[in-house]
Amino acid sequence: MKRSWIKTGFLCMGVLLPAGQVWAVSDSAPPAIMASVEKPRQGGVPTGADAVTLNFVNADIEGVVKVISDITGKNFLLDPRVKGVINIYSAKPIPRSSVYDVFLSALRLQGFSVIEDRGLVKIVPEADAKLNSSPTFGAAEQARGGGDRIQTRIFTMKYESAAQMVPILRPLIAPSNAITAYPNSNTLVITDYASNLQRLEKIIDSIDRPNGSDPVIIPLQYASAVDVAVTVNRLFDEATQVQGTTGIEPIQRITVIADVRSNSLLVRSSNPARLTQLRKFVAMLDSPTNAGGNIHVVYLKNAEAVKLAETLRAIYQGDTGSASVTSRSASATTTLAAPVVMQAQGASASLGPNQTSSAPAMPGIIQADAATNSIIITASDAVYNNLRAALDKLDVRRAQVYVEALIAEVTADKAAEFGIQWQDLSGLGGTSAQAFGGTNFGTPGQNIVGISKNPTGISPGLNIGIVKGQISIPGIGQILNLGLLVRALQSDANANILSTPTLLTMDNEEAAIVIGQNVPFITGQYATSGAATTPTPFQTIERRDVGLTLRIKPQISEGGTVRLQIYQEVSSVQDATNAAGVITNKRAVSSTVLVDDGQIVVIGGLIQDTVSDGEQKVPVLGDIPWLGGMFRYKTRSHHKTNLMIFLRPTLVRDSQRANTYTSERYDYILGEQRKAQPAHDEILPDMVSPTLPPRPLSPTPPPVETQPAHVGGV
Repeated sequence: MKRSWIKTGFLCMGVLLPAGQVWAVSDSAPPAIMASVEKPRQGGVPTGADAVTLNFVNADIEGVVKVISDITGKNFLLDPRVKGVINIYSAKPIPRSSVYDVFLSALRLQGFSVIEDRGLVKIVPEADAKLNSSPTFGAAEQARGGGDRIQTRIFTMKYESAAQMVPILRPLIAPSNAITAYPNSNTLVITDYASNLQRLEKIIDSIDRPNGSDPVIIPLQYASAVDVAVTVNRLFDEATQVQGTTGIEPIQRITVIADVRSNSLLVRSSNPARLTQLRKFVAMLDSPTNAGGNIHVVYLKNAEAVKLAETLRAIYQGDTGSASVTSRSASATTTLAAPVVMQAQGASASLGPNQTSSAPAMPGIIQADAATNSIIITASDAVYNNLRAALDKLDVRRAQVYVEALIAEVTADKAAEFGIQWQDLSGLGGTSAQAFGGTNFGTPGQNIVGISKNPTGISPGLNIGIVKGQISIPGIGQILNLGLLVRALQSDANANILSTPTLLTMDNEEAAIVIGQNVPFITGQYATSGAATTPTPFQTIERRDVGLTLRIKPQISEGGTVRLQIYQEVSSVQDATNAAGVITNKRAVSSTVLVDDGQIVVIGGLIQDTVSDGEQKVPVLGDIPWLGGMFRYKTRSHHKTNLMIFLRPTLVRDSQRANTYTSERYDYILGEQRKAQPAHDEILPDMVSPTLPPRPLSPTPPPVETQPAHVGGV
């Protein structure tokens, strides 16, 4: 009987067993570590590789590692955090080459992983395995090895998005291992066990396949692509919504877009059956009509039907002048150049001197119905498709321009006057000749003579005088005997006016806003009189707007620049008591400017600075130093006006932005009305002033069933 020993590194005892097997038993702990090695037999028993029977019952990891090291000949390095016990039960011997894989599986179940690096096998916690050096295989490399070894694989996506694959694969990977998507190269970097990476590779190959929803082009020969697209979209979308109660499923969704240039349909669907069904339906619609002149009704979405009809008619009116005469029966397809095609507004086709037409002129092929904002086209399919291509490009949503104007006017008036006047009227009133004299300066409300006649009409300011009774002057009557008048006045008036009108208008449409008064101006008057009749005078009056006037016509370029044609006027009434008529102040500017979206531009400014200095004096006497002040009257004034006009246009291309500006102004006015509510009073009754209703949060679109079946672009 032959004996063979395997040492465990602890105090061991050998047990002789039959069949040439030797068991190694560790007495380091009550649980046993046992491994038997079966030698190859001779004489009737086939020779082969060594077979090992492993039986570890609650064995310490360190002891098991030493046994596995003796069996496999590998050098192990344990992390201090690797602690625990291992249980391995082997009912029959296994090849020695499989011992290491069984050991790796047992470690994985305990939450540990091995890292093979430069001849060493490091056993570390599973969470730290991805941070150590592990075998890495690129997208073009074939992975080697398997089992429960930590590896890093790089997968390159060919069709699907790597970022979208991460949520799908993340649940299939251990939480402590990593998966990362690199969008630039559309690759996945996964660190996990080799056996799981093989499974993930199969999953990725199954998902990363060509998409079945690539666009398909369906050319049309007779029908209009725009009309067919509208019909197909409405029919297939409604059929899908009836089948599903939770909306359109992605697998059932079908998208149809009309390409007007090639008169074809661009179709995309993930369901081949629905795509085949759509092809059959489109083939039935794409059939020639029986009549040569079809009547087509096109409902417009944005453009004005009357203006668009004029534009379309103007396009082809020039072509009919040189058209050759062709009978309706001469060709199945009638072209627009033939005189049989109907002329706009009932005009007949122009024919040469030697040409005759067998087909009578018919009403225009393009008519507008203003009530429904639609275009009626009577033409063959070929002509209709040609017209429809131009119509769809013209029937687009036009952008709007929201213009904010800032009109700032600052005016300053300063004036000062000082003078001394005197007069001697004593002795006047008799029949004999009397002498009088004095100085007289200024207007009737400022000079000494005017104040003597009407003391109540004296102008404001400091007025000091000496009055000595009254005196009667022939031809004038009783006046004050005002012998001396000293007058002094200084005035300072400032005005700051800021107007902020706003306008919202459509592209290439003129808009105007007037804020002011409608003032009457007398343009003529006439009176008749006679010996036996009563005079009947009459006047002719013209009313004009006085205030703030803003007229704007914007034009939007492709790059977002706005061309503004502007007329701005600021006027006011200066004097309404003038006998000749009302005197007004007017400041106006008319210009055309270019400004970017949202930028502020100044279109005009007025800076006026006027200084006047006046002096009235008695010759010679007024020039005498100091004493000359008794014979002078001085006035000085300073008038300064600053007027600036700023404009800021903002493009409004969609309804959402228009609602933003509307809501802002609506809330502002609503707040001002609330501030203007009369406060509660103990005596007077409470009165509530009217206010705007609360603004709705969002407009409710009308139901689909009530909308007309507009035939337009998809």
